Amino acid sequence: MANDFIMKPKVDFCFKELMEDAEVRRGFLAAILGITPEEIKSTELLPTHLRKVHKDDKLGILDVRIVLNDNEQIDMEIQVSAFDLWPERSLFYLAKIYVDQIREGDDYDKLKKCIHIGILDFELFPEDEEYYSRFHIWEDDRRRKYTDKLEIHIFELPKLNKYKYPETELLNWMRFMNAEKREEFDMLAEKDEYVAKACEKLKKISADEQKRLEYEAREKAIRDHNWQMKTSLKRGYQTGYDSGYDSGYDSGYDSGYDSGYDKGYGT
Repeated sequence: MANDFIMKPKVDFCFKELMEDAEVRRGFLAAILGITPEEIKSTELLPTHLRKVHKDDKLGILDVRIVLNDNEQIDMEIQVSAFDLWPERSLFYLAKIYVDQIREGDDYDKLKKCIHIGILDFELFPEDEEYYSRFHIWEDDRRRKYTDKLEIHIFELPKLNKYKYPETELLNWMRFMNAEKREEFDMLAEKDEYVAKACEKLKKISADEQKRLEYEAREKAIRDHNWQMKTSLKRGYQTGYDSGYDSGYDSGYDSGYDSGYDKGYGT
């Protein structure tokens, strides 16, 4: 039925719409950063296009970019398709945000902490059971932190259906991000007031006809991209197989023919 339609938060269009709500941002970031919502005084949305210094610089477009408490900058990214070079991409975005804070003549004390949050609908570290990883720059042997100015949080949503984890606010939020049915959202809303606000916002935008059309267009673009990638991969495998078969056949035929000729007619 039409009134049962509900958007999936892990589709980037929906996620961006949810993050437009200041209270949803507050609860979501508090759970990820391990602080209380009261410690978050302000969250300001910033433009998501990163500055290009030179015309041939690579363009960076973020999903959600936030200034926390007029201080730290946060880049939040949703990725539903497997992306082998995600560490390189996330580090590129984080580094661009960091260096973009300072201009010629500025002192380095202007540089504030920058945080990347990656919510992935694929497994980046399949050898590990943990669905959540947090990274800093450390000294390899003494485990001394070099600086706290760069921080990376990674969430792997598929692991939520494979392993059991202790109940936490953070886990509740990630289940919300991974949910797809109204009853799932209603159950999660009962556990946390900020998740409840997110569920309320989700139902509101899902009922908006224009937003639904934009959401469905985005979902279609993702499906088309995934299909194109699978088709290209399949064709690549087939081309490689055919090429290898032809090469092996020709080589084996020529070698056998030459060997037989030499034995039968050689001196």
